[in-house]
Amino acid sequence: MLPIQIRTIQPADNPALAIIIRNTLTEFGANHPGTVYYDSTTDALFELFQTPGSSYFVASRDGQLLGGAGIFPSEGLPAGTCELVKMYLVTEARGLGLGKQLIEEALAFAKEAGYQQVYLETMPELSKAVSVYEKFGFRYLDGPLGNTGHFGCDIWMLKEL
Repeated sequence: MLPIQIRTIQPADNPALAIIIRNTLTEFGANHPGTVYYDSTTDALFELFQTPGSSYFVASRDGQLLGGAGIFPSEGLPAGTCELVKMYLVTEARGLGLGKQLIEEALAFAKEAGYQQVYLETMPELSKAVSVYEKFGFRYLDGPLGNTGHFGCDIWMLKEL
């Protein structure tokens, strides 16, 4: 079996990543309005992550995408704060420590880019991801930060870098 590679997003990754994100949300029953499932940028992640202060990392093996995670300067966040976004893996890639690797890569980018805090939004349906975020030191907030437009998310977390 070939090793897993982690690299930055390329234009050709857009269709596969959109499928991974939407399939994962469907799998966990989290494919409801107010989530990235219905977000038009989900189909154009390469273009979205050309925004200054952002980066998206994908994991692949033998040319097949396994998932990804990104850092984005979401609108309305406090100064020095970015958001960990679109962290999704295909079913067969879960439990391999790949999510941890992608989060580490994203957090390293955030720190290098000069951010002091990383925010995220998620849902109870994605409880396994929430437990990973807790292990990384994300703490719960009482409400959302910024203006992501993802009103379908009701878990908000923040980590100091």
